[in-house]
Amino acid sequence: MSVFNRVFLIVLDGVGVGALPDAADYGDDHAATLPHVAAAVDGLDLPNLQAMGLGNICGIKGVRPQSQPHAAWGKLAQRSAGKDSVTGHWELAGLIRQVPFSTFPEGFPSGIIQQFTDLAGQEPLGNIAVSGTDILQKLGLQHLETGRPIVYTSSDSVFQVAAHEDLLPPAQLYRLCARTLEILRPYNICRVIARPFVGDCPENFRRTSGRHDFPVVPGGETLLDRLQRAGIPTCGIGKIGDLFAGRGLSRSLPTHNNAEGCRLMLQALEQQQRGLVFVNLVDFDMLYGHRRDCRGFADALHEFDTFLPRLMTGMTSRDLLIITADHGCDPTTAGTDHAREYIPLLAWTAQNQTGISLGVRDSFADIAATVAEIFAIEQDCGKSFLSVLPACGSAA
Repeated sequence: MSVFNRVFLIVLDGVGVGALPDAADYGDDHAATLPHVAAAVDGLDLPNLQAMGLGNICGIKGVRPQSQPHAAWGKLAQRSAGKDSVTGHWELAGLIRQVPFSTFPEGFPSGIIQQFTDLAGQEPLGNIAVSGTDILQKLGLQHLETGRPIVYTSSDSVFQVAAHEDLLPPAQLYRLCARTLEILRPYNICRVIARPFVGDCPENFRRTSGRHDFPVVPGGETLLDRLQRAGIPTCGIGKIGDLFAGRGLSRSLPTHNNAEGCRLMLQALEQQQRGLVFVNLVDFDMLYGHRRDCRGFADALHEFDTFLPRLMTGMTSRDLLIITADHGCDPTTAGTDHAREYIPLLAWTAQNQTGISLGVRDSFADIAATVAEIFAIEQDCGKSFLSVLPACGSAA
């Protein structure tokens, strides 16, 4: 029986630590989200993550390597094809995709648009690959004048639908997107994303926090499915419920921002004494990476770093904290999309704060294998690092 009975798995969405060997195949050979953000703001202020060993993973200006870090540290390579949040999270949960989701850089084919038109009752505007902020500048006024929903995509496998909250209230937009997901199943598209916005002119159009993702159901069993079947509590905080289509979760707690995610982690610390608390903090990606805002990205990292002691102080010797990511989203490189990067790995426990190197791991799924070993469930993908943690062993 493992010494741990609860795991907090925190995903810092988009916080990659350097290009993977195959990054050039994705146009990302120069990506290195965390090091580049640090350089752009002349150094990061992350004393708690520094003490854990974040600076040991890669060169990060302002975050010094530690001779005796408080956490085990390393980085994880991605085996799945792709660089989107769904693919990254599924691999973290032990499900690897050999075939990437389909993308439509020239817009969606007429067959898809016709089916969407039949659902929406109007032909959509847009149908181009563009950033979410740019599309509002281009088509927001026409949307207000005509009521036609805006459809767009990106380099990722996403079908995004933007609508003004006064014309198509979020609840109606969500219903439209859920029905759209059904018609897209034959096309291997990963997600439909509802993008409500407000404002009355291009100068003040802005997307709200009411974003909602409608992903395809995982194509196989995940760690969450196996934990739930074994009767082990699972809690998803943030967009975890969206990314796994609600599957394998005892509780799903959506959030609007990182601050709410951190508050719900403290709540889970008090309310859930066993099992997995799986957290996604999306602001790094959604608010700052895609918008190429290095200062905002750095400030969000500092806010998370400041929060960490509150979480760690409340953890017991039977808790394991894992901090990682799902892909990169480098705000300093050309474009506004995700990057094919290694992700960080920090594993901390209150019972032993002598860190070691976990090295460069072959797959994000090593995290799934570690959690599976902790709870004595089968996991056929990834290599557990539980036995090399300073705090591993058997419960008394």
